[in-house]
Amino acid sequence: MTNQAIETALSGGIADMLVSLVEADGTAGHPYPQSPLLRDGREATRNLADAAHYLCVLHGRAPGVIDHAATRTSHPAALGWLADARDAFAAERALLTRIAVAVGPLPSTPGQAESEAAVLQQRHALEMLSMSDRHGCALGAAFALALDWRAVRRVLDAAAERAMLDIAPAALPLEAETRTVAMAFAETPALERAMSFGAQQILAQHRGLWDLLEARRAARARLAA
Repeated sequence: MTNQAIETALSGGIADMLVSLVEADGTAGHPYPQSPLLRDGREATRNLADAAHYLCVLHGRAPGVIDHAATRTSHPAALGWLADARDAFAAERALLTRIAVAVGPLPSTPGQAESEAAVLQQRHALEMLSMSDRHGCALGAAFALALDWRAVRRVLDAAAERAMLDIAPAALPLEAETRTVAMAFAETPALERAMSFGAQQILAQHRGLWDLLEARRAARARLAA
């Protein structure tokens, strides 16, 4: 699906490409975050706790992807978006911590040490990506994170509901604003390619996380059988 999404840029521009990438390769396109196993039944509580804790490992520490992008981007069209996104994601980090505490401890799962190591490697990959010297890469990563977070947040909302937490909606920039800023920033093909690369790498890490969480759920199910 990634190649199809990139081809969209030929006719619809970088904004369409980013949105197409997120729809095809992001959280909303992965089966596990949409699964009833994260919504219904007793096991949903453990699965949601698992997701909340590992999302906290991946994105709960500052500075994060958007913070790093803000220090590496001086284009005037992006400054307002980055300031708003940085503040909004700081609130999301605080929310991640609240939810992780409220849902209880990380569920006991076979292969725990390997899971921890995998997510720490993912976090390191995100840090390296967001600190890339390739102009436009960090901003593309920030755009993809903000766009994909809407689907991630639905999982967190389900976890908060299970834990009876009253939480505010995410305040990240809307898709329309992100589209506008992406189009204004992408002044050259090189910038488009850099933004595309940054976006793809963020989405790859998110898919990897959902794959890991799905495997952990299956491992718990086998243990209980």
